[in-house]
Amino acid sequence: MPDLHQASVKAHVSQPIDRTGDGDAAYASRPLFARLWSGYLRPHVWLMALAFVVMAIEGSTLGLLSWMIKPLFDSVFAAGGEASLIWVGVAILSLFLLRAVTTVVSRSLLTIISIRIASAMQVDMLRHILKQDGGFFQRNPPGALMDRVQGDTGAVQGIWQTVIVAAGRDVVALVGLFAVALSIDWRWTLAALVGAPLLIVPSVILQRYLRRKSAQMRDAAAARSTRLDEIFHGVNAIKLNRQEVYQTGRFMQVVRLLNRTYTKAVVAAQTMPAMIDIVTGIGFFAVLMLGGREVASGERTVGEFMSFFTAMTLTFQPIRRLGELAGAWQIAAASLERIFRLLDTDTSEDRPAMGATVPEGVPGIELNDVHFAYPGVPVLNGLSFTAEAGKMTAIVGPSGAGKSTVFHLLTGLAEPDAGVIRIGGQDVRGFTLPDQRSLFATVSQDTALFDESLRENIVMGRDGISPDHLSDVVRAAHLSDVVAGMPAGLDSPAGPRGSALSGGQRQRVAIARALIANAPVLLLDEATSALDAQSEAAVAAALATLAKGRTTLVIAHRLSTVREADKIVVMDRGRVVEEGRHDELIARGGLYAGLHALQFKD
Repeated sequence: MPDLHQASVKAHVSQPIDRTGDGDAAYASRPLFARLWSGYLRPHVWLMALAFVVMAIEGSTLGLLSWMIKPLFDSVFAAGGEASLIWVGVAILSLFLLRAVTTVVSRSLLTIISIRIASAMQVDMLRHILKQDGGFFQRNPPGALMDRVQGDTGAVQGIWQTVIVAAGRDVVALVGLFAVALSIDWRWTLAALVGAPLLIVPSVILQRYLRRKSAQMRDAAAARSTRLDEIFHGVNAIKLNRQEVYQTGRFMQVVRLLNRTYTKAVVAAQTMPAMIDIVTGIGFFAVLMLGGREVASGERTVGEFMSFFTAMTLTFQPIRRLGELAGAWQIAAASLERIFRLLDTDTSEDRPAMGATVPEGVPGIELNDVHFAYPGVPVLNGLSFTAEAGKMTAIVGPSGAGKSTVFHLLTGLAEPDAGVIRIGGQDVRGFTLPDQRSLFATVSQDTALFDESLRENIVMGRDGISPDHLSDVVRAAHLSDVVAGMPAGLDSPAGPRGSALSGGQRQRVAIARALIANAPVLLLDEATSALDAQSEAAVAAALATLAKGRTTLVIAHRLSTVREADKIVVMDRGRVVEEGRHDELIARGGLYAGLHALQFKD
């Protein structure tokens, strides 16, 4: 694959998720662990305390076990030690039984804590992402967002078990084992720790390196998810253009970059335990040189040396796990930073109510000198028009005129940079977003269906929909024949993105959904343009039923569909350039007449 493409892949992977507002400032103002504690750990403090106690009991068994080695050698294995054999054996057996029980209990508690915290993070992230405006989703691909919700929380999930194990079992075990070692000989203990200062500087360097690589690894994983999402969404285009090899190659580049980053992170994470092994080996050598001579000369007993040696040997794994904890925390911290930065982004959905009440009846709509721009791209430049209550207003114009942006502004998917939008005479900024959106039912060319039943796709979680009302809606949407032909009727699955239905059937499901919503304003975005003649006739009939008694706005590319509109608004470059009925606009010979001539020149 060309180097240019590989460079573009690296550039994409290196880009963190886009964020707006003062998220970085909010994130930086509070320590990472403080946010973690207040947001997710505190609700589980008692369960964590119980797990800590159980882990501490498990950890204490190691110190007790090493302490039992001294009587085992000096009393049991000495001449006449048969009397001590039973109680020493029972004591050691009891320690192993206690350790087995505490291991099962502690692992169960830790699993519960990890799952609950990770689930809470996933729900919070999804809730926050769904509050973002349309521009956020244009800047951040679905794959990257999926990796944020799943990948970052998954990377964090295991850290709770590691931290509590380290704080409970391993720290307590080390305290107990060093207490045994110190009780035997403090000089031997210092000799065992002679190499510890060698770890300080390498540890600091490794942790910084590991956090940087962990952040890069999460970005690379997000790029992989994005690539897969795009491939699976565009699988038909890939097959039709014979792009299987090319797309596989592009995916391979992303995977290779992820693998290289992951390998570097793993090597860095394992370097610290490896260094601990070296330091531990130095300590063992020093103890053997010092203690071995004293035992050989008779100054110390074999039991004392074996008890000390056992205590030091048992410290090996806890120290090693604590060394791994530093690396595990750096990996988790990189994901936590990404999680909290996302949660700190401003949202457009937090608009407070300003006293406006939802208008009763069928409202009119007015746009007055509305301006709007996507980052660096102006779209609307002083747009003004009215849509009269209970009538149909069509919005037409060349591609890029800003027609779809009008729908986004009306439904609160975007906020105007300047100007006023009024619904029922009230400024929409006075509504909460749920109240504003409750005024609209939408049917678009690209109907979003979910991999759920037809019933769920129509009802969309609304409560109180009676079977009779649902049947009336299905009939009014000309969907009865579709339901009758499905194996389980309304409970039949729609398939991924509605793949079990044809285009016309999906449109009729969307119309049924709009009928259930029973909103006073209907927004139609070229709802029949992609249909065959038979499907278009059925959908048009259903739309006519839906439009009765509602204020209707129609985005139209096929001008034949708006000939009967009460008003046609012609847009160009973000402004209204003409208004009127079909015949009036044709007679003027302006932009509308030119568009009409292009479509019907034959």
